[in-house]
This record gives sequence, C-alpha cells and structure tokens, in this order.
Amino acid sequence: MATQALLAGNGAPTFYVTEEEHHPEGGSTMLGFWIYLMSDCLIFAGLFATYGVLGHSYAGGPSGRDVFELPLVAVNTAMLLFSSITYGFAMLAMERGSKSQTLLWMAITWVFGAAFIGIEMHEFAGLIAEGHGPWTSGFLTAFFSLVGTHGLHVTSGLIWMIVLMVQTAQKGLIPANKRRLMCLSMFWHFLDVVWIGVFTFVYLMGVL
Repeated sequence: MATQALLAGNGAPTFYVTEEEHHPEGGSTMLGFWIYLMSDCLIFAGLFATYGVLGHSYAGGPSGRDVFELPLVAVNTAMLLFSSITYGFAMLAMERGSKSQTLLWMAITWVFGAAFIGIEMHEFAGLIAEGHGPWTSGFLTAFFSLVGTHGLHVTSGLIWMIVLMVQTAQKGLIPANKRRLMCLSMFWHFLDVVWIGVFTFVYLMGVL
C-alpha cells in the first residue's frame, strides 16, 4: 500500500491510498532469459546461413562425404538426446520436492553431456590430424564454426549445471534455485533442438 497526496482547490493536501503493483517473483529473470535465447537463435541462424553458403566450397579439399563418420555422429546425437530426457526427469523430481532425485538425474545428464563433448572433441582432433582443419576450405571453416559454437554452448551448460548442483546441494530446492533450474532446462532443450538441425542439415545432407 502507498499513500499519495494531491492539492485540493483550496491548496490543502488531500491524501488517498493506492495499491502497489505487484510482479511475480522471478518474472523478470524468465523474461530476460527468453530474450537471451532469442538472441542465441539469431547467432545460430547466422551460422546456419553461413554454412548454407559455404557448404560446397571445398577448394580442392574433402567434402562432408569424405570426412563425416555418420555412425559416430549418430551415437553423439543419442548422447545429447538422452541428456535432454534425463534433465526432464530432474525437473519432475524438482516438482516433487525431491532434492536427492533432482541431483541424481542432473548428474546423469552431466555425464551424457560430457560424453557428447568428448566425442565431438575426438571428431575435431581427428579431422585436424588428417589435415582437414578449419583453414582448409570454406566448407570446413563453416563446419567448425557452427558445430564448435554449439559445443561451446554445451560446455557452458555443463559448467552451469555443476554450479547449480552445488547450490541445490547446499540450499535445497528454494524458489531461486528452482528458477535457475528452469532457465537451465530451457537452455539445454534449446541446444538439443539446435543439434537436431545440425545433424540433419550438416551431417545427413553432407553425406548425400
């Protein structure tokens, strides 16, 4: 409640009571995070567009058919998809108020995410060892930029996940931690959707 005053016609102040405007706690956090995700969409849209332009600029170097190991990429895709499912289980446990189950599913999610990054680093190292680095052609520059940017996002998510696991273990499922877990959930599922686009547009179409 707030008290405000207006001057009446005779110059005497007239006091009246107004209702304060209430906003849901954490509403600005969620709105700000949605805006961040939209900006990330623009970044990946630009990277996809760049790959669409340079995807056939081989400059005498290898094409996707020559360098992509589709079975390995399929396994890597499964790692990220499984991590999205297990994070969903973590959110269900959070809604039930089970801190131990939330932490358990988050730990499993982290393992799947780390496996994804490990396989991706193995793929990058193999390409560079064979002389197919990002400097070789426009195709490989666009490939490393798109896939590498996604990998950096996943790595950031893994670091964020560790921080939230520590905070949840120390303070429990307080409202602030629930909001943070929700934001990470949106981020993680967003990366899953982006990777499906990468797998289809880059890898599957690249071996045709």
